[in-house]
Amino acid sequence: AIGAFAGAAHADRARRIDNQLGDRLDPPAEWQVKIGDSIQSVILSEEAISVDGKEVELSAEYTPGDGLIEATIGDEPLIVKIKKTTSGFAMNTRGARFEVRVLPQSIAQHAVHMIEKIPPDLSKYLLCPMPGLLVALHVGEGDTVEEGQPLAVVEAMKMENILRAEKNGVVKSIEAAQGDSLAVDAIILELE
Repeated sequence: AIGAFAGAAHADRARRIDNQLGDRLDPPAEWQVKIGDSIQSVILSEEAISVDGKEVELSAEYTPGDGLIEATIGDEPLIVKIKKTTSGFAMNTRGARFEVRVLPQSIAQHAVHMIEKIPPDLSKYLLCPMPGLLVALHVGEGDTVEEGQPLAVVEAMKMENILRAEKNGVVKSIEAAQGDSLAVDAIILELE
């Protein structure tokens, strides 16, 4: 119920942005809220809030951007720490953390087609963190490295930045040479 309430607050704020085409639409009344594998249908109206057809007494104040929601469910007070994410909110309450996906019901039916992009594992690469000049390379192909060991030095904005190994491994290949100008996220070396 709190997730849908916060989602409606964000939708209401979005509809108030000036210079939009067409008439301003009211925020959706029907929401789908997913916490873990559990999916609930939440309906918000002026009179009541229902979760899966069961009426819930919720009293809360929330403005998009607030870090906390102080709510009362029934007679029980509940404080929830909240942070906006791409498709919902990260919520913390009573020592537990929840990733809550909140979508209008009209969009939620298409959620099965929205595949989450899993970021590639780049832990085996040493990437240049900023544009700069590769001043020194402390290892060669086949060298064994330990976590925390200096691997390279990149000079950027007249400062030398020491790049260290994030894990133990063996240098598989060197992709850059000393003296090369590197872009952000350029591969310097690869570990096995």
